[in-house]
Amino acid sequence: MAFHGLFCRFLPFGVHRRSFEDTMIRRPAPVARSAPVVRTIWPMSRTADDRQQVLVIEDDETIGRHLETGLLGNGYDAYWCRTGQTGLDRARESAPDVVLLDLGLPDFDGIELARTLRAEQPALLLIILTARSDEIDVIVGLDAGADDYLAKPFNLSVLLARLRAHLRRRPAAAHDTGPISVGDLIVDVGARRCLLGEREVDLRPKEFELLAALARHPGVAVTRQDLMTQVWDENWVGSTKTLDVTMAALRRRLAEAIPAATARGGLALPSIATLRGHGYRLDLPSTQ
Repeated sequence: MAFHGLFCRFLPFGVHRRSFEDTMIRRPAPVARSAPVVRTIWPMSRTADDRQQVLVIEDDETIGRHLETGLLGNGYDAYWCRTGQTGLDRARESAPDVVLLDLGLPDFDGIELARTLRAEQPALLLIILTARSDEIDVIVGLDAGADDYLAKPFNLSVLLARLRAHLRRRPAAAHDTGPISVGDLIVDVGARRCLLGEREVDLRPKEFELLAALARHPGVAVTRQDLMTQVWDENWVGSTKTLDVTMAALRRRLAEAIPAATARGGLALPSIATLRGHGYRLDLPSTQ
């Protein structure tokens, strides 16, 4: 798989770091497939400190090795698989907390693998790693079941921050109580269900959290930065493109559910307004 560099630092904070040039992971010279592969034993049971288990499915040896090493060095139980089939077998055997999935695998279509993993393990945190920069590829990946994505090249510190943000919010969601009603739209945060009238809308995790963030303040403009903080990471820096991609998917899923719902009798439905240069707002249903 073609790849031109992954910017990663693996030393813990507080430890002297090498120069930028030394920490750059460069594309390795071609090696035979029979070259030895570093393998790490991943216990099938939880460790004493209950560390999160991360499965890396990546065919590039340099990237896979460094991701595995960096995750192990930052307190995760990590295991690296080079093919889609071995990764799927490992996921079924071990039920990891997180899967980092490269879309460009030699033996398995990454999108189909994402769909399979999501169908078999609904609670899995699935992050796709892709060198594909087109927005449609990102949308397809998220629609296939991914919770988030990282475009190559990326920095290990960014990946670790995303993991912390996702894992921090997952257990917290169980403490939210009571459904939120905006017209005939019901967002039940405790049960993680979205209803249009009596019709349930199937939303991906980030789509649901984004809708919930807007539904908590109907009629109020919510900035892009506030949405990134609430739904993704309180220390988020850089592009907010992932917000636009998730919003587009959310709107599409809601629109697909509306015709069948309204056919059963005039529902009062809110709409999501885009505030250019600012953010989004969940508008209350029209009174007309």
